Amino acid sequence: MTVETFHARQALLAEGWAEDTRISVQDGIITGIESGVAPAEGDQRVDHLLPAMSNHHSHAFQRAMSGLAETRGSGTDTFWTWRDVMYRFALAMDPDQMEAVATQLYMEMLEAGFVQVGEFHYLHHDRDGRPYAEIGEMSERLVAAAEATGIGLTLLPSFYAHSTFGGLPPVEGQRRFICDPDGFARILERCRALAASRAGVNVGVAPHSLRAVTPAELEQVLAMADGAPVHMHVAEQIKEVDDCVAWSGLRPAEWLLQNAPLDDRWCFIHATHLTEAELEGLLAAGVHMGLCPITEGNLGDGISRSRAVFEQGGSFGIGTDSNVSISIPDELRQLEYSQRLTHHNRAVIARQGASTGRELYQGARAGGSAALGVSTDLGAGAPATFLAFDTAREPWLQRDRLMDRWIFGTALRPDGLWVRGRQVVRSGTHVERERIEPRFRATMTELMSVTGLI
Repeated sequence: MTVETFHARQALLAEGWAEDTRISVQDGIITGIESGVAPAEGDQRVDHLLPAMSNHHSHAFQRAMSGLAETRGSGTDTFWTWRDVMYRFALAMDPDQMEAVATQLYMEMLEAGFVQVGEFHYLHHDRDGRPYAEIGEMSERLVAAAEATGIGLTLLPSFYAHSTFGGLPPVEGQRRFICDPDGFARILERCRALAASRAGVNVGVAPHSLRAVTPAELEQVLAMADGAPVHMHVAEQIKEVDDCVAWSGLRPAEWLLQNAPLDDRWCFIHATHLTEAELEGLLAAGVHMGLCPITEGNLGDGISRSRAVFEQGGSFGIGTDSNVSISIPDELRQLEYSQRLTHHNRAVIARQGASTGRELYQGARAGGSAALGVSTDLGAGAPATFLAFDTAREPWLQRDRLMDRWIFGTALRPDGLWVRGRQVVRSGTHVERERIEPRFRATMTELMSVTGLI
């Protein structure tokens, strides 16, 4: 039995900021919180302590192509031209390389302040498209990366069967993604077995999108969910919406509202192009809005209706998706600034008189964790998972001013981060960075050569 105590000069609890807070932890679980008490001998002392953030949407292998798809082509560049570069990396990566890239990525997420990641995983098979001898090989590598870094992991194996709406055959570049329902069931079974014996790992299901899944297949995948989170790409691009209308006469969110059992297990990733009626229906059903502002901006997808989500009390979170940038402030700042540019005013995602930085952070933290089916609260019975800031160099940054400076400035980074009671980031750096980073650099040299980008 391991018992520890932490003392925070300021702690952001569910009811707000509290001074001189002691948190008791036993075997990685918070057993008690007491405020207004002096530090005691043996306490681990921190300055400002925050509940930590979940990253609800990641494609780990895409970290390898960060910054490598920014050369303009001869025509108009869109998501669909970016996807061609993505396929080059998807078709090149072997399991060892996947593990090296994911380990580097998860380390960077922890240093940024993310403590749980939803891994929307569709790189299932070998490079020729045939299943590995161990069908869950790539899922195992993701779990190994999470264990090496300490991050919490929500495995979201993706069912992907078709190239576009109407059940059309997949294209050659998608060969590593493709499953039939029986094959997907075996991958899901392996993911659940991996999670069963590991703290901090849970499993959901991810029907990729309406363009990649037929209605009958969607029904089969949902039957496998067994109450777990359900994540799905929905209405990310205008072309996707137009193609869905051509196929069904309905927009993607409209089709799902009429044909799927939507509830608070569901997270709609992106949900960029929604009508007012669609958004109202989704929020009434309890669907979480899975926003990925940096990726949506990078791909030119469009601007979400986040202001309406906030004003209607909807649940939203942030995800790093393509992993072109790993930053909580960058995601939240992009989210807020896109709304300011749309609505021509400031402090959009905040109640009157409230700190925008704190409102953005608390909203995304709560929604992202709920979408992954985990808790990142600072409360008794929750995992001892939190991050700390030291304001010694800028003592005027207290409480909400710290939150606003972190989200809208550039100088602050978390100093320390604990996951289930284990400190994995110290003085802003992951404790295993010197071991993890050289493997990633060697892997990137290999991948750049194989993909012809070097």
